[in-house]
Amino acid sequence: MELDYYEILEISRDADSGAIKKAYRKLAMKYHPDRNQGDKEAEEKFKLVNEAYQVLSDPQKRSIYDRYGKDGLERQGFRHYSDQSYEDIMDDLGSIFESVFGSGFGGFSSQSRRQKSKKYPLDLETTIVLEFNEAIFGCSKEINYKYKAPCDACDATGSKDKKTHPCPDCGGKGQVFFRQGFMTFSQTCSRCHGSGETIVNKCQTCKGQGYVQKDASIKVDIPEGIDNGNRIRAAGKGNVDQYGQRGDLYVLIKVKEDDHFVRHNDDIYLEVPVFFTQAVLGSTLTIPTLRGEKELKLPVGAKDKQQFLFEGEGVQNVHTRRKGNLIVQISLRYPKKLDEKQRALLEELQESFGYENSSSQSSLEGVFDKIKNWFS
Repeated sequence: MELDYYEILEISRDADSGAIKKAYRKLAMKYHPDRNQGDKEAEEKFKLVNEAYQVLSDPQKRSIYDRYGKDGLERQGFRHYSDQSYEDIMDDLGSIFESVFGSGFGGFSSQSRRQKSKKYPLDLETTIVLEFNEAIFGCSKEINYKYKAPCDACDATGSKDKKTHPCPDCGGKGQVFFRQGFMTFSQTCSRCHGSGETIVNKCQTCKGQGYVQKDASIKVDIPEGIDNGNRIRAAGKGNVDQYGQRGDLYVLIKVKEDDHFVRHNDDIYLEVPVFFTQAVLGSTLTIPTLRGEKELKLPVGAKDKQQFLFEGEGVQNVHTRRKGNLIVQISLRYPKKLDEKQRALLEELQESFGYENSSSQSSLEGVFDKIKNWFS
């Protein structure tokens, strides 16, 4: 005697859709093959649970079942899992699991059903390299590239006779199935790469690919302030499919580094070498900027790595048009060698400020004594 679908899901005959789904989730998880590997009885119960849910979750099928039972469903063309191939069963279970648990649960996925994919994406990307100043101030570039288009000789089939045939390895499904224990898995067919089709005689023009590559050229206006890693979109300049649809061309920007200026977003950094006497005395230096020259006024006693800000002397933002800043950092330079006269002058200068080698040493004696006490 066959079990009643309501009994299979362990629900009453007046259960609503929420109760049906809740019961299904509970029992599907309980009998799922991943949790009951090698258990034939659990596998059969899992199939029955899915079959019962497939009927009772559909208002039309449930109505027929309530009035006429399984015979009524069979007259309407409903097939039990016992009448179907194992691959078809896995497809049905994948659909049910996606609707209740989400796609990809437990190895069942819509990927197991044949999906006809395009031979290539419509959008296309190419890369251009800009000089530092070209990115800062903008320019125009002529870009040569290749794009894919359907082969006219074979009507994009890749076949010399313009005909394709079901793949003999996957039977036209695009997927091949294999079993491990009581679980069935699928993977993309290696022969047809998921298309489900094969060709007998390759087209000589496209070598069986179904598309050809064509040369193209486009003039692109590079906006002022574009940065490394930015992309420019040229609409309708990408690949073309067999239906005449054309994607976009994306131009990826790479920018060369400069020997002196360093860019960070819209700000520019510049390191300026300063002789130590200039820092001590305070000096006015002429420095380069992106758009000319500026005066850098050093205060008396300027420190190494000290930074000075020039507002609005950076890069113009490609979107807001506002300019960043120029940050100048000084780097103190000291003489590597001293002659006798230079040494005497520096010693005299040091003494004039009240600094002597002996006095400096005596000022540290208290520190030395403190450190000794740490270890006593």
